[in-house]
Amino acid sequence: MAATLRIQSDWSQALRRDEGEAWLSCRSPGKPTLYGSLTRRGLSTEGVPDIAASEGFVVGEVTKKSILISCPHENVSTKFLAPYTTFCRIHQKSITCLDISSGGGLGVSTGTDGTMKIWQAANGEIRRLLEGHVYDVNCCRFFPSGLVVLSGGMDAQLKIWSAEDASCVVTFKGHKGGILDTAIVDRGRNVLSCSRDGTARLWDCGKSACLGVIADCSSPVNGIALGTADSSLNLGTPEKAPSEREVGTEGKILLLAREDKKLQGVGLQSRQPVFLFVGSDAFNCCTFLSSTYILAGAQDGNIYQLDVRNTNAPIQIIHRSGAPVLSLLPYRDGFIASQGDGTCFIVQQDLDYVLDLTEADCDPVYKVASWEKQIYTCCRDGIVRRYQLSDL
Repeated sequence: MAATLRIQSDWSQALRRDEGEAWLSCRSPGKPTLYGSLTRRGLSTEGVPDIAASEGFVVGEVTKKSILISCPHENVSTKFLAPYTTFCRIHQKSITCLDISSGGGLGVSTGTDGTMKIWQAANGEIRRLLEGHVYDVNCCRFFPSGLVVLSGGMDAQLKIWSAEDASCVVTFKGHKGGILDTAIVDRGRNVLSCSRDGTARLWDCGKSACLGVIADCSSPVNGIALGTADSSLNLGTPEKAPSEREVGTEGKILLLAREDKKLQGVGLQSRQPVFLFVGSDAFNCCTFLSSTYILAGAQDGNIYQLDVRNTNAPIQIIHRSGAPVLSLLPYRDGFIASQGDGTCFIVQQDLDYVLDLTEADCDPVYKVASWEKQIYTCCRDGIVRRYQLSDL
């Protein structure tokens, strides 16, 4: 695994002051960590800080919100990005999940203060309070329309809400344990959920009924992802003809990130297993990069990239820190990952550096959402951060 560059979490504030300093480090497996610092020497004519690095580090492009640092000896570069805006009034406590609507206008988030809220993505102003779950809400997401929200809670209930008037229009019951993740099939006539009870279920929104158990594992299913399978993949045949209430399940594969260190692929319509991959630790999250490539994040910090057509061995294992990988999001021609130590980073195929979204200081970043060039993160410190990727 390549070397990893780190920076003081509040570097952009620290370097605002004259003579301001921020620490840097470069960690490479099996070698002593190289420590250094950045010092502000003044301002350039454009109002951008003039920053110098200590021995072993080189400062590249600097803007008001970003700084490119490289460590030539380890041949590694990272662009550190500070938030464009922070919203600290949406929740009082830790924020466990968030999503942004398809038009980019609204956000929805859940917190350990027991609330779920809809807010304006531009300024964090609260628009609606979604009340009805008993205990904590674990996950929330917008339907593709951006007008409806799907949520799952520790009360084992799955709920659908109107974002316009905050009414709960459907409640699904059937899980025997807390719901940990959800997915939406196409435009949302059917939805999926996974739970601590070890099952993944398919639901019919129109009749608020369960259409079937897609998988029944002997261990909690921490995360799911739905994708269109590569045409060469054999997804199996259903044992009985699918209900006419099933819409858009054909040709799709459901990924299950399981607590028992297994990543499973299941044909959504056939309910048949497609593959089973065993990792080094519990899997927390998974996502599709394309119809052939998938990613899965584990409790020990490993991110596995696999080809669904051959899951015997991973294409690569990405490891930036030993903290649990908590969320994975496909982004352009790469992905965004967040971890339990506050690490949140973006990898892109055509960039020779990693983008690091900074400021969370050792607090887990639970979830990442994106809308065009804006990235939103939610964290245990109770803050929603918005990053602007205008310079990608």
